[in-house]
Amino acid sequence: MDGMSWTETGTDASERIWPEASALVYDDAVKARTDHLYARVKDVVTPMEWPAFAPLIDAINQLKALRGATILAHNYMTPEIFNCVGDITGDSLKLAQVAAEAEEDVILQAGVHFMAETAKILSPNKTVLIPDMEAGCSLASSITGADVQAIKAAYPDYPIVTYVNTSAEVKAYSDICCTSSNAVQVVEAVAQQWNTDTVIMIPDQYLAKNVAAQTGIKILTWQGECEVHEQFTPEDIQDLRDAHPDAVIITHPECPPEVMAAADFAGSTGAMANYVKEKSPKKAILITECSMSDNVAVENPGVQFIKPCNLCPHMKRISLKNIYEALRDMKHEVEVDPLIAEKAKASLQAMLDLPKADNPPSFDTGKAAVAVPYVAI
Repeated sequence: MDGMSWTETGTDASERIWPEASALVYDDAVKARTDHLYARVKDVVTPMEWPAFAPLIDAINQLKALRGATILAHNYMTPEIFNCVGDITGDSLKLAQVAAEAEEDVILQAGVHFMAETAKILSPNKTVLIPDMEAGCSLASSITGADVQAIKAAYPDYPIVTYVNTSAEVKAYSDICCTSSNAVQVVEAVAQQWNTDTVIMIPDQYLAKNVAAQTGIKILTWQGECEVHEQFTPEDIQDLRDAHPDAVIITHPECPPEVMAAADFAGSTGAMANYVKEKSPKKAILITECSMSDNVAVENPGVQFIKPCNLCPHMKRISLKNIYEALRDMKHEVEVDPLIAEKAKASLQAMLDLPKADNPPSFDTGKAAVAVPYVAI
């Protein structure tokens, strides 16, 4: 059976009729091809789960070679996706950079829709797939292109910095994009370019407030937020400190400023992972999406992770099953209107053209909060 129940018209993989996911089986051949991958995730994936995951992982990795595909896997993917089928893994900035340089003909985005749009904008001649077209983002849906046009009309003298967690249309009407990794750098660079002391940063109000505390640039923002990170409270942090006084608390700048101020370290998902790798604390608590802890744990087996688990329902729409089906059927292709794509690429490229940091920078959690007004339109 060789792991699958399929129809073959020849011995080459390209001549197989790939079966339904339910027909994939865990046999000795699949075991032999995937044992090295299980060794990587055995501390975060149970032996009971692995026989269900392994046939899909094996089939996906064969299909990647057949389709000439690469899988971009965000840090919030579950560990069996992130570690066993992801080719390029990391935060939004890293995935955007890789998408711009991709050599493969097919890019599959294991992440949410705005990430797949970004990959298509930066690699317009590539086929970009997403396993589930409904994998959205509460933050991205909080603002539209029409909103950005209204902001530009109301504040023509201020540049608009847009978080990459937005639609292509929102990016198209913005001046430059940013990620949580480079947000401070982008705000300061664009303020200098425009010769202004004020920048509009949309749509994440908490990221904007946390950036404002790190720089002398005045910031106006939009009333959007991430449904995962907004749930964390200072009381949560105190409860975690009381229960685990020996743990290092590491948070993401999409959290409210009061939460970030209560943490020991703050930064993008890339910065969080880098901190754990460099500092190797005995015990760590990551205040972010739940799967992040599992993926950082794989790289840091000596660190004990306490998981205050908030799951992103949109990220969790991506599964091994629908990754397999997307590659098998080459379906859910992401397209972006060429005129929108051209404008959005300019704002993304403006970000990518800035100097790259050797390591993702952190936020100083000791900085005092700064008042950040909302735009009025």
